[in-house]
Amino acid sequence: MLHEKVLQELHDFVATMREIRIYDIEKEEAFFRDSLYSSELDEFIEMHKSPSFSEKLFQHIDGKGETDASIYKKAGVDRKHFSKIRSIPDYKPSKRTVVALCLSLELSEKDTEDLLSAAGFSLSDSDRFDLVIQFCLEKKIYDIDDVNQALNSLNLKPL
Repeated sequence: MLHEKVLQELHDFVATMREIRIYDIEKEEAFFRDSLYSSELDEFIEMHKSPSFSEKLFQHIDGKGETDASIYKKAGVDRKHFSKIRSIPDYKPSKRTVVALCLSLELSEKDTEDLLSAAGFSLSDSDRFDLVIQFCLEKKIYDIDDVNQALNSLNLKPL
């Protein structure tokens, strides 16, 4: 006859193994469910994906009839950094770099928001830096030195 302590251990063991098995079955079902959703997810992404930041940037540069060098120099971006933007399709520069490029291209507020969005950014009405940039865009102040002067006047980091 089994001792009561051993029987209790057996019951605990069976209960634990049952929980593990249920967990494994649920995990397996989740895997199959996830693989079904994966194809739907891929489909969704393909249908809703917008052009990348670099694609949009170079469309604007070409549309303005400018050279890459004239834009990155005007924006205060060095050649190596700009080369990274050009050669790495999913490269995401900093928000300040994107704003500087928008200003150098003299983009409208709408086009600036669009290019910022492509890089994963936006201009917020609650951020002082963003408000200065919005003000400059509205007033068509595109010169980087003038924008930096406006930022400095509010003790904000320049571009």
